[in-house]
Amino acid sequence: YTPDNMHCHATFYGHQVPPNTGVLAIQRISGNVPGFRIAATGVSLELNESFDIVKKLKLVGTPTKIYKNTSFISGMFNSDLEVSRFEGAAIKTVSGIRGQVKKALREGQPGSFRATFEDKIVMSDIVFCRTWMPVEIKKYYNPVTSLLVKNGSDGWRGMKPKAQLQIETETPIQVNPDSIYKPIERPIKKFNKLHVSKKLEGALPFASKPKDEKKRKNKGYMSKRAVVMDADEKKKYTFLQAVNTIRNEKVAKKKESNAKRLVIRKKVQEKKAEIMDAVKKVNLKKRYRAEGKIQAARERKRVHR
Repeated sequence: YTPDNMHCHATFYGHQVPPNTGVLAIQRISGNVPGFRIAATGVSLELNESFDIVKKLKLVGTPTKIYKNTSFISGMFNSDLEVSRFEGAAIKTVSGIRGQVKKALREGQPGSFRATFEDKIVMSDIVFCRTWMPVEIKKYYNPVTSLLVKNGSDGWRGMKPKAQLQIETETPIQVNPDSIYKPIERPIKKFNKLHVSKKLEGALPFASKPKDEKKRKNKGYMSKRAVVMDADEKKKYTFLQAVNTIRNEKVAKKKESNAKRLVIRKKVQEKKAEIMDAVKKVNLKKRYRAEGKIQAARERKRVHR
């Protein structure tokens, strides 16, 4: 988890050195190793008898029962004692709903507890708690003072790392099945449609009322009903039809004239392009001829020299 092109902090147990002392880490210094490389370079920052080192730990649980904003969570802890130590801790679901650990449950799986959330969660939600776990440094320090002897590093051999022993003894590497990356398959959730009761729908303002009309198998009476217009409505309807007909004819004539104009314009542009291409060819020939003459003159000068 070392960040690229960034410094990282390392804490280890060793002899005392003043701050800003250079540190060099090498994997192996004994034997002719073809894969020799410097593992790390750094600078010492500070000295202390005890550093507080922690690492991230994410506890995961799943809901077993849900009552509005309260739910019972199991699988996160193993005993009621652990739950009592985490009372009041902040928890969160994958969907982003925040909550808090309340009390352990007397019944059910050991380590189950009651939690409250900001909103109602669903059974498919995963609840997790972010915590920090303390890490203790092994107090082992082995100073090597024999590297200044006659043989140097060839006369001293340190402890072989586990990877080197496995290569030499041809022991297969132990693989933890939980550490293997597996494809994540998430089923598509199908949520129920929002149902609004008639009483609530009647109390809503018009802008918030659902306006989705259901498709009907049989046509309603509006499609079968005959519309009879009086004399005044007939005159208005006839006038509108005449106006629409005149407008449609004007639009059709305009489209036809535009198409003809575009054809003529395209022909003119093609003629212009042909003339420009011919002029370009003549200019290129002139330029190439002049460059050829200059090049021939330079070669003649070189020969005379």
